[in-house]
Amino acid sequence: MNEHRDRDFSADFGRIASARTILFVPGDRPDRFGKAATSGADGIVLDLEDAVAPGRKDEARENVRQWRATGGPGLVRVNDATSPWYEDDVAALKDGPCSVVLPKATGPDQVRDLIDRLPEGSCVVPTLETAAGILEARAICSVPGVVRVAFGNGDLAQELGVDHGDHLGLAHARSAVVLASAAAGVAPPLDGVTIAIRDERKLVEDTRHAARLGFTGRMCIHPAQISVIHEVLAPTEEALAWARGVLESATDGASTDLHGNMIDKPIVERARRLLEHG
Repeated sequence: MNEHRDRDFSADFGRIASARTILFVPGDRPDRFGKAATSGADGIVLDLEDAVAPGRKDEARENVRQWRATGGPGLVRVNDATSPWYEDDVAALKDGPCSVVLPKATGPDQVRDLIDRLPEGSCVVPTLETAAGILEARAICSVPGVVRVAFGNGDLAQELGVDHGDHLGLAHARSAVVLASAAAGVAPPLDGVTIAIRDERKLVEDTRHAARLGFTGRMCIHPAQISVIHEVLAPTEEALAWARGVLESATDGASTDLHGNMIDKPIVERARRLLEHG
């Protein structure tokens, strides 16, 4: 089936594409859904996968169904396509357009199949957290209905035999995901989680590293991480002043000079994007 090529993928695209923070909340904890939605995160993920024990999958699925039925917001992370819970997860999302996080995405056909089975207007955020998924990153990003991808440092690090918090060990994989997103014309990716909930220094370091590589958002596992990530990702006053100076100097589209630095079209576009997100 290729019906997805002619469908209107409108559900949550803009919000997901611009999100700086996405907060996970366990699907078997409905008491936390409302708190997560008002936590200050740009989006939430109702998790049916890692945060939910096997014996509670059915309960979590029903909690998410009821939350969505009453208009509650949030993406839904299903279990991966090779798991025994995947089919029931997808079947439970038939009631209306849904934004779905697909963990351990390994190739474009897997993503297309999910999109074909979701209601009109749905979209998918594949998580690239396996070696196979990283190597297929551009093809996955190019599937219609994919608005953005996420990088999964935990599972990938385990597969590669490196520390999940090692910046150097995962730098190539992270950059591959950023490049694939740009080449496919989708929003810059979301970076994986910092598991040290109470270590603000580590959170700041991880977020700065991700931003330097081209990530524009991160996944969160605790509300305390949200404001820190927002602050780190926000442009500094110095950067905003530079961007305003660039746009003021570039009046006719031709290359010019600003404080001894050449200003041409790519620099102007970078300055414009900086101000848009400032």
